[in-house]
Amino acid sequence: MDFTTLTIDALKALAAVAGNYGIAIILLTVAVRLAMWPLNVSQQRSMRQMQALQPKLKAIQTRYKSDPQKMQTKMMEFYKEHNFNPMGGCMPLLIQMPIFILLYSALMSPQFIQIAGDTSFLGIKRLDTTLRASAGISNDGVMGVSKNDIFNAGKTARVYISGEVVENVKINKPAKALEIQGEIKPGEPIDFKISLDHLDLKFSQLDKIEKADISVTDVNTRETEKASFERQDGLLTASVPTVEVKQAFHWDILVLIAIFGLTMWLSQKFMMSVNKNNSKDPAQEAIQKSMGTFMPLMIIATFVIIPIPAGVLLYLVTSNILQIAQTVIVNKQMDLEDAKKQAKIDDEDLNNAKKIEPKE
Repeated sequence: MDFTTLTIDALKALAAVAGNYGIAIILLTVAVRLAMWPLNVSQQRSMRQMQALQPKLKAIQTRYKSDPQKMQTKMMEFYKEHNFNPMGGCMPLLIQMPIFILLYSALMSPQFIQIAGDTSFLGIKRLDTTLRASAGISNDGVMGVSKNDIFNAGKTARVYISGEVVENVKINKPAKALEIQGEIKPGEPIDFKISLDHLDLKFSQLDKIEKADISVTDVNTRETEKASFERQDGLLTASVPTVEVKQAFHWDILVLIAIFGLTMWLSQKFMMSVNKNNSKDPAQEAIQKSMGTFMPLMIIATFVIIPIPAGVLLYLVTSNILQIAQTVIVNKQMDLEDAKKQAKIDDEDLNNAKKIEPKE
């Protein structure tokens, strides 16, 4: 099952409703967050419970610090007694990681680049571009290239067999099917070749192939050109004109990265502010505060180095905003639950209190 294609199909369906792929990414983010709402609520409850149990856990660690094995046993007994799963808060993160990878793969794929790579949204010029990239002009007959670019073939081809045209012929392993003959010299035609074995056709059809029209995508520049491949023995070959391009710095992506960092910092700040009343460990509070400050900075630095498409950053920003809203809503709900529990305890204590009759 091709999960990248499924992700792109989901975006196409949402874009058909919303009218824009940027809005489609936002709608996909909302759908993912809603689907994960119960898990995220469980995570927040687990964090609050952890804060409440922290003093007792620290007491166990202090008491059995000379016997690590017994300490571990006592802590497991303590978790079981209080019905607490220390790994409960990690599940949402583990689930979100594959979603992030799928969206990254989808927005970097030739399929998305062909159908919506040049889509703009608000101040974002292209949803598929990264901080440092050269977004070429697709289907203008000239491929913008640099010396070390990587190329992929499209997933399907239009094949001419004995004068007949066969549409949507599947190309097996399109990322590996396309090969470059010789070196890439920007400004000079680049020669491509594809073995006939990569076409999903019968042997009788392969023998009669005359030529094929195949899309070629430059992974580095996001540019796609339709190339006409001619039959040469067991190969299909094409020569595509090129022009030299240089990497450009995209300020709109830098702004998006900065917004991501800000929303992540706000999300951490909200999370710490609603839990600080439950924390009785100053050292732990200091660690959480440092993590809340430095983690966004570390991730921003990582995103500056690693090429993250604008669409993925849009997903992350939207996810952070929804996380902030969820944190506020769920913690207000838990505050009400705690207040009701405390009121019930106070009422029971009052009812169970021993009455003292006044002396006559």
